Amino acid sequence: MFAEVIVDVAAYPIDRPFDYAVPEKFQTIIESGSRVKVPFGNRHVLGFVTAIKSETDVPVEKQKPIGELLDIEPVLTQEMLEMTKWLRRHTLCYEIDALQVMLPSALRAKYEKILEIVDHNFELPQSIQAMFQQKDRVELKVDESKELLTTIKKLIKENILALETVVKQKTAVKKVRMILIESDVKILQEIHLNISNKAKKQKDVVKWMMDYAGTRIVSTDLLKRLNTSNAVLQAVMEKGAATLELEEIYRDPYADRTINVSAKHSLTNEQHLALSEIIFSYDKHEAKTFLLHGITGSGKTEVYLQAIERALQDQKEAIVLVPEISLTPQMTNRFKERFGSLVAVLHSGLSTGEKYDEWRKIKRGEVKVVVGARSAVFAPFQNIGLIILDEEHEGTYKQDDSPRYHARDVAIWRSEYHHCPVILGSATPSLESYARAKKGNYSLLTLTKRPRDQALPEVSVIDMREQLKNGNRSMFSLELAESIRRRLDKQEQMVLFLNRRGHSSFVLCRDCGTVVECPNCDISMTYHRHQERIKCHYCGEESQVPNICPECKSDHIRFFGTGTQKVEEEIARLFPTARVLRMDVDTTRKKGSHEHILKLFGDGKADILLGTQMIAKGLDFPNITLVGVLSADTTLHLADFRAAEKTFQLLTQVSGRAGRHDKEGEVIVQTYTPEHYAIQFAKHHDFVPFYNQEMVNRKQFAYPPYTFVAFIQITHEDVLMTAEYAHKTANWLRENLSNSTEIIGPTASSISRVQNRYRYQCLIKYKKEPTLPEVLQQLTRIYRTDWMKKGILMSIDLNPSSIM
Repeated sequence: MFAEVIVDVAAYPIDRPFDYAVPEKFQTIIESGSRVKVPFGNRHVLGFVTAIKSETDVPVEKQKPIGELLDIEPVLTQEMLEMTKWLRRHTLCYEIDALQVMLPSALRAKYEKILEIVDHNFELPQSIQAMFQQKDRVELKVDESKELLTTIKKLIKENILALETVVKQKTAVKKVRMILIESDVKILQEIHLNISNKAKKQKDVVKWMMDYAGTRIVSTDLLKRLNTSNAVLQAVMEKGAATLELEEIYRDPYADRTINVSAKHSLTNEQHLALSEIIFSYDKHEAKTFLLHGITGSGKTEVYLQAIERALQDQKEAIVLVPEISLTPQMTNRFKERFGSLVAVLHSGLSTGEKYDEWRKIKRGEVKVVVGARSAVFAPFQNIGLIILDEEHEGTYKQDDSPRYHARDVAIWRSEYHHCPVILGSATPSLESYARAKKGNYSLLTLTKRPRDQALPEVSVIDMREQLKNGNRSMFSLELAESIRRRLDKQEQMVLFLNRRGHSSFVLCRDCGTVVECPNCDISMTYHRHQERIKCHYCGEESQVPNICPECKSDHIRFFGTGTQKVEEEIARLFPTARVLRMDVDTTRKKGSHEHILKLFGDGKADILLGTQMIAKGLDFPNITLVGVLSADTTLHLADFRAAEKTFQLLTQVSGRAGRHDKEGEVIVQTYTPEHYAIQFAKHHDFVPFYNQEMVNRKQFAYPPYTFVAFIQITHEDVLMTAEYAHKTANWLRENLSNSTEIIGPTASSISRVQNRYRYQCLIKYKKEPTLPEVLQQLTRIYRTDWMKKGILMSIDLNPSSIM
């Protein structure tokens, strides 16, 4: 018997299955989808079994056996193995990358190099002896000195030492010590009598155990309850009063939380109509994609909940995706309130162990609903009845590195596999999705009203050019400042939005005009006042704030632009009584910080929630009556064909945070380009007119959804090499693709250097190009076999979410 194995090595010549002999002891239990440890070259690596067969073309002398079977129950289902092949073709990735993305990081391999003494008679050099410290085996660290590594290498060649690669799983199953108390009270009484009166603590423990004969208790709980030591407990157990067992438990990220059960709400006519269509399709086992276009606060979540309820009645499962980690706590609570312990959570804010345990609950069928970010689309359910993408327009559903999948495409693939509906929900759908719905590829469902008929908030657009002319140099317009004061007087809450973290966006010398840039990237450093540091938001480089200009040595160096830290300081100056919570990448680094900030705000412990785009959507608090957008232009002037669309979506979404309940809402948008159609349509909450206007522009310049695009980026540490290979790429594509396909570029990327690598890019625009997958695979082969050796890095992104 032989197994086809994909090994955990991402390299072009190895991107194929290798045949391994299956030892007799594994032959009855090994299955496709299991992880194995296999010899590969001179080491052992992790591998995934993709098929079992009875014959192989590998000569007998070259056949290697599988070293170890890691899973009796396969971690990957047959569906996932099929999806791997689709992902590999669809995103041009290595097969091992596609396999790894479907599993929690805990199940990926951790490789340790173990150094062992073979010849004990040889006197080892002093430096090597110090490493071993009387042991026979030690872990070899990569950061050992060069001299030491050279000595080790020589001793390995002479067979005095041996080096072995050990493959371990990153996280183990969590177990607790359980004390099982003897069930026969008479035995406990006898033990109690035989214990010396001097051992008073032992006697007390056994006496307590008599009242709890036959029960199980966690060891730490018992010690705490009886205020005794582990040594006393151990002595009592040795006398036969109890036995110790290790019991597997889940790490529960929601263990310390009280979730109140909520009943389902009655639906409006529009909600009922939308739900009926989804359930009709579900009952017919149709793989149909619905675009649920509902204004902010129109009750899309209630439609999701009731559709899921229908699937659960048939013992089916549901996957719910949300775009931002900050939305997950609120969304999770709503689902846990409705479905209780049937809900699992998967997102990057959980620890590795918590993610592993949530994944195991899903795999074992102990839960029926998964709520999570992008990667939750791979949840290992085997009987899916419904998949939902909330805020489907969000760019975070697209993975930035290999495999570059879009969660929407994976959801639709899985829906076809399971014959179930997909719901894409948004107040501001992506143009591509709305165009597909208009064309009939998706089924369009519309919610035009809020459940209690509340009006959408009134939006005022403030021209900051006029404020400047009138002498107002503050980041707050007079109108916004006055509105904040009114809300503070009424004890109502407000959200202030600025899509730029840090204190100031750049540091500039007023004498020579030098802007302090990152040494590794062609981008200005951002000033963070809290730590008195300047940081690059691309590579993470940081340094002390300069006191003098690095070029002209002038001390006229100042901070320009506005970030969330600076806004926080300005609020403290203008509104000293206001309680402010700031929510951006800097304040949410710690585990659970998103949830902590939102809970404080929800409990009324703050008046103002100030933040970046993580607060722009999904949040639902009854006391928010004002939303202030400090600069609507941040995303408007980016070199990206989706700039206007992203601005409209962001403004509409953030506006929708106000007046969602009984109190009326107001939105104030500050901008230097008030006449732009994206801002004007967002002011009136007009999605369809915006869609029509934007579609005219997209048609004129032949951008999606009128065409498809593929984005190719070339990087290298030498700018001339980068340009040369970018031109080679563009010329090769022009030779191999049809004349109807347009190749734009190559050009330097808008940020031309990141982490000391120069970046050039090409854009492929096409309507129909049946040979494109083959051509790009051929280009990838050329790159992997030749260009990579020269230090060139190339990435290909089909249907990118951004071309920056």
